[in-house]
Amino acid sequence: MVMDTYFISHGSPTLAIDETMPARPFLKSWQEIVHKEKPKSILVISAHWETLNPSVNGLCINHHSTIHDFDFHPERIPLFELKYPAPGAPELAKRVKRLLTESGFKQVEEDTTRGIDHGVWIPLILMYPEADIPVCQLSVQTELDGTHHYNIGKALAPLREEGVLIIGSGSATHNLPVLGQDSDPVPSWASDFDTWLKETLLDGRTMSFTDMTI
Repeated sequence: MVMDTYFISHGSPTLAIDETMPARPFLKSWQEIVHKEKPKSILVISAHWETLNPSVNGLCINHHSTIHDFDFHPERIPLFELKYPAPGAPELAKRVKRLLTESGFKQVEEDTTRGIDHGVWIPLILMYPEADIPVCQLSVQTELDGTHHYNIGKALAPLREEGVLIIGSGSATHNLPVLGQDSDPVPSWASDFDTWLKETLLDGRTMSFTDMTI
């Protein structure tokens, strides 16, 4: 079976605890409705791990530590008590590194101590609360363009036929200084970009992303 690949906008970290957030029912129904096939392992490319060169973790970790990489606010206090001790995925990490190297990426780093950031565990704690599936994380390179990341995706495509669920985690737009209240209307620049992104993907115009930066 060929696994589908997903991008998940995880939104605020409080998604893990706030029952009123509309994305929660979708993510909690993941195994029952969205993706019924249990993956062999999970690869998450999180926008919250930025490195100079592509880097993988999970090589020497029996169970991941949970990184609480967000600001402290009173409503977030319960988040600091949450853990997502998913097992590491050393074989997947090595496979990712090999695929990237064979595709021309000259330097792929290994991080043997890093756990998983909230871009990984916030959605997974709702999607796979059992935390029993091996997880590997891959970093992004914010100094490089869309062509670089598009080529990473092409290089990793064979994983879909190897039982690996590939998830991109972040947000289509992320401008916290201008973030308003939930009741505020969506700014036109955000809705316009979101519409363009959806239509571009549905039309298969992937080369439109090549000159973009993260």
